[in-house]
Amino acid sequence: MKDSAKSLDRTLDLELRGRGHHALCRRLGLAVLGLIVAAALLNVFGQESTTTVAEGRKATLSVDAPPHLRGGLLFQARFEIEAKQRLAKPKLALSQGWLEAMTLNTTIPEPLSEVSGPGGLAMEFEPLSAGHTLVVWTDWQVNPTNVWRHSEDATLFDGPTRIASANRTATVFP
Repeated sequence: MKDSAKSLDRTLDLELRGRGHHALCRRLGLAVLGLIVAAALLNVFGQESTTTVAEGRKATLSVDAPPHLRGGLLFQARFEIEAKQRLAKPKLALSQGWLEAMTLNTTIPEPLSEVSGPGGLAMEFEPLSAGHTLVVWTDWQVNPTNVWRHSEDATLFDGPTRIASANRTATVFP
C-alpha cells in the first residue's frame, strides 16, 4: 500500500488527472482578482474628483469632490462661490448625504456660524462683494461602515434666498 502523504502520484500531481474543475476555479479566481486590480488602476474605486457647476442669477457655485470613495478614505472637497452680485449672507448648505457615515475634519475658512439638523449642514460666511470668489476647503473621512450611494447636494443661499444648487451623487465602495 502506498502512503500518499510521503510520495507523489504521477497522474494526480504531474498530469493533474482527477482534479476535475479545480484548475478552472483557480483560473477564474485569478481572473476576478485581476479585474479588481485593473479596475482600481483605472480609478473606478479611486479618489479622482469631478466638478459640478450650478449657475444662479446672483452667483455661481462649483463643487469639486470625488464621486467614488472607499471606506476609511480621507478626501478633500472644494466649494467655490463666485459672486455676480453682492451676497450679504452667503450660506452653503450641504445635504444629509455629506454627513451620512462621513466625518468632516476641517473647514477653511471657518464659517461665521454652522448649524446641523435633519436636512444636513449649513455654514454661513462673511458678505461677498460682486466679482469676488469665496473658496471653502473641506477635509472629510469616509467611515469604514459607509457603503452605497448618497446624494451629496450643495445649495448656496443669500440669507433665506436660494441662489444655486449643485446636485451630486457619491458612491462608497467597501
